Amino acid sequence: MGKFVIKQAKNGPMFNLKAANGEIIGTSEQYSSLDACRNGIASVQKNAPIANLEDQTKEGYVTEKNPKFEIYKDKKGEFRFRLKAGNGETILTGEGYVSKGGCKNGITSIRRNAADSKIIEQLEA
Repeated sequence: MGKFVIKQAKNGPMFNLKAANGEIIGTSEQYSSLDACRNGIASVQKNAPIANLEDQTKEGYVTEKNPKFEIYKDKKGEFRFRLKAGNGETILTGEGYVSKGGCKNGITSIRRNAADSKIIEQLEA
């Protein structure tokens, strides 16, 4: 089972979703408050298992409805994904992967881990 780890970043709280092996499989934006950060986690838990998959690396790809995972290539040519909620807001992003298969495995891991992962707060006093 994975876990959501909330931590204090420079400009506000944010979270990482970690797989059972401790690897970070998704990262959030920085939020303005702890409650907003917790709401972001709830959105990932709700949307990840049901999100469509939109592969923007394919020519002529079909634009899917939100919620969705978008696979795209970054400036370095690596495959990345972002999870968008039903309202179109990006709620989670992934690291760069050398292969599209690796990127898809990351998405599968998020789908598998998001709903049941416990939440751990590592905020400094």
